[in-house]
Amino acid sequence: MLYGIAAATSALLLAALLTAWLRAPALRLGVLDRRRRRAVPLSGGVAVVLVTGLVAGAGDASGVAPLGTGVGALLVAGACLGALGLAADVWRLRRWVPVAGTAVAAVLVVPWEATGVPGGLLAAGWVVGATAAFRGLDHADGVAGTVGVVTAFGVAACAATELMDGIAVLLSVLAAALAGFLPHGRYPARAGLGACGSLFTGFVTTSAAVFARAGDGVVADAGVLFALTAVACADAVLVVLARRLARRRPTRGGPDHLGHRLRRLGAAPRTVPVLLGWGALGGVAVGVCAHAGWMSGDAVLWVAAVAAVVVLALVRVPVTLDFPPRQRSSAASAQVTGQLRVRSG
Repeated sequence: MLYGIAAATSALLLAALLTAWLRAPALRLGVLDRRRRRAVPLSGGVAVVLVTGLVAGAGDASGVAPLGTGVGALLVAGACLGALGLAADVWRLRRWVPVAGTAVAAVLVVPWEATGVPGGLLAAGWVVGATAAFRGLDHADGVAGTVGVVTAFGVAACAATELMDGIAVLLSVLAAALAGFLPHGRYPARAGLGACGSLFTGFVTTSAAVFARAGDGVVADAGVLFALTAVACADAVLVVLARRLARRRPTRGGPDHLGHRLRRLGAAPRTVPVLLGWGALGGVAVGVCAHAGWMSGDAVLWVAAVAAVVVLALVRVPVTLDFPPRQRSSAASAQVTGQLRVRSG
């Protein structure tokens, strides 16, 4: 208990300091958010990955809070995926490369002995999709960090009820590291998570959730896993549905995520992560209660119903399409950056 508090506190402070310290090197090296006119260095993702690995690894190496073989492999796989995300931040990798990397990492960390082959394949597919959805949340200042903090604490609570101390410690450290990043990532952001931080956060939280739920039945597992990641899943469904209705490719970027549409409805930039954070907290609370048996498993259907209503209500909110730079006029660019002031992805 005392180590958990000390580890979380250390992670929070180290992440805050390291994010600030890495801003200057990121600016010099040009590791910036390319979707902005203003230079925003992507130092937050590197800080979150390094601090989470350092603090959790120190507890495991010292024997004070051993992670366990499976959880240690999960952390290593997440760090490798974070490195792949950093490569995507520095160079323009094709979209399928991070997805393929996530798929390989998911196959390596899924607890096949507990899930079986069919369940393991479903779990790996869900990890890939949910990780991509978390990356999509990095479209507005503070959204990915806020939702990541809530989700990580929720998965830690699920692991704690199963006495999986290694997962609980790892997710608590991750949540604290994200909380340390948030003062730099809130509007107007002085640092961003980028693909490095968002892929790492999404993969570690979703894979840890699979560990905590493995063996409880496919239907029950799916309901709890969805509730824990309801905001990320709703954002992904909204984007895919809207782009299909507009006859656009789902992989083509644009300012059409949850945060963009809330801004179109008049929400202030600082309000968007708060609203989505409260939404994530509601889904996580239901997921944790259903996992622990404090609430009927049917309660996750209410989360699904609310998510469906939100998606259907926002899918017709008009957005400014994201055209390639050569086709976009300066007036359109000013409209996207000046009126929305959030990132597309």
